[in-house]
Amino acid sequence: MAEETGKRRRGGGRAGNTQRRGNRAIDQMPWRFPINLDKPTEPLSEDGINAIHEGAMCILEDIGIAILNDEARHIFKAAGCSVDGDIVRMGRDFIMEMLSKAPETWTLTPRNPDRQITVGGKYILFGNVSSPPSYWDYGTRKKMSGTREMCQNFLKLSQYFNCIHFVGGYPVEPVDIHPSIRHLDVLYDKLTLTDKVAHAYSLGKERVEDVMEMVRIAGGHSHEEFEASPKMYTNINSTSPLKHDQPMLDGWMRLARRNQGLVVTPFTLAGAMAPVTMAGAVAQSLAEGLCAVALAQWIRPGAACAIGTFTSNVDMKSGAPAFGTPEYMRATQMTGQMARFYKLPMRASGVCAANVPDGQAMWETSNSLWSAVQSGTHLVYHAAGWLEGGLIASPEKFIMDCEMLQQIQRYMEPATFATTPDDIAIEAIKAVGNDGHFFGIQHTQDRYETAFYQPFLSDWRNYEAWEVAGGIWTAERAHKIYLQIMEEFKAPPMDEAIREELATFVAKRKSEGGAPTDF
Repeated sequence: MAEETGKRRRGGGRAGNTQRRGNRAIDQMPWRFPINLDKPTEPLSEDGINAIHEGAMCILEDIGIAILNDEARHIFKAAGCSVDGDIVRMGRDFIMEMLSKAPETWTLTPRNPDRQITVGGKYILFGNVSSPPSYWDYGTRKKMSGTREMCQNFLKLSQYFNCIHFVGGYPVEPVDIHPSIRHLDVLYDKLTLTDKVAHAYSLGKERVEDVMEMVRIAGGHSHEEFEASPKMYTNINSTSPLKHDQPMLDGWMRLARRNQGLVVTPFTLAGAMAPVTMAGAVAQSLAEGLCAVALAQWIRPGAACAIGTFTSNVDMKSGAPAFGTPEYMRATQMTGQMARFYKLPMRASGVCAANVPDGQAMWETSNSLWSAVQSGTHLVYHAAGWLEGGLIASPEKFIMDCEMLQQIQRYMEPATFATTPDDIAIEAIKAVGNDGHFFGIQHTQDRYETAFYQPFLSDWRNYEAWEVAGGIWTAERAHKIYLQIMEEFKAPPMDEAIREELATFVAKRKSEGGAPTDF
């Protein structure tokens, strides 16, 4: 897949390395799958890995996990685990046997098979912001509740940017749609405005079953074809500390039975929902995640699972979550080591605590994204558009983040560290000698268009030139690009018969009442 993509693109990493097509808002890098060739950062020694593993196993064996889903408890009991009320304790032999059945890599194939992605290996893939209830943009500069139109616009951005590889949950919660039918409208928008991998919230059987059916219809699959390999995925969160709730495990088991993608991400904030120490928080997070992976493997050996990390810390003065901190970075790196120990693909996030797309937003998000690179992460959620600890989605922040994502992709391209004789350039150095410059020589002229990354958002002019051009700050430049993208956006093609079948399914499920709003 990556090989074929590589053949379609020109060498080099210039952001405008695709041909201009009309009056485009930006030139961007082509659709491709970044391959992380760096050795991961590994803060843990072998003894450290064993200590955290031992901690996670002790939690599972001695303390146990509260499993609030009756069916899941019965399955664990049938598997030989100890069940005492809601508390399930499971032995390490059982856990390790189940983990041995989980694949180290797996694929997700959306309605456009050219957008298929591989989870695992050396790939690192980026997804859009998901689930904030609120919205902020530079035009209004106000925090507002999300609407369907705002959600649609984020879906358009997710489709437009080639550095976004999969489309997570609702990019902003459209609170103007009733919760009983919200999933139907948003998934219809997602499947018609994008052709990338889609997600289902595990919030009750109706939502999960509806989304699976809509993804099946959109792909033109029979039921057998749909279940032959993963076509979509869910992400569930444990309720830290040490609890899995009823609806999320229900969705988890339904997708496991139908061979769809499964990501479990404990939300462990050190000092609040987990120990204040990073090692303790990581051990707890692993215990909460591994038991869900074990459940999926018992239900369907070989189920496509990944383990996520959302281990960060809180501000001990206020209790507010903090992201992109040194502790967050170390916890992500440590979890990466443990994911490799368990031979599972890993999910991390591009997150920040900033309220607007300012300097704080970018340094915290940069820390988050680079810790994902350093840890060997495979799926990066919330890689574009996240603010206020996940409570705000911003289109300007989305565009600013995509500039960073492109730079990470460029950093990973082999051209940046190639060492062929042409790259060492002895003849060029000899031609310039001790005088002159390299601007005009043939070696430079042959390569100048693709030699370096060219940003679509950064402004590299000096202060005077920037001031003469209007002195436009980054968020305002991003806002202008956002408006132009919205004007020029064209949805990917979809067969009209499939579109009609999707619309008919949505109308039918709405007439039936959609999903209950209480569990």
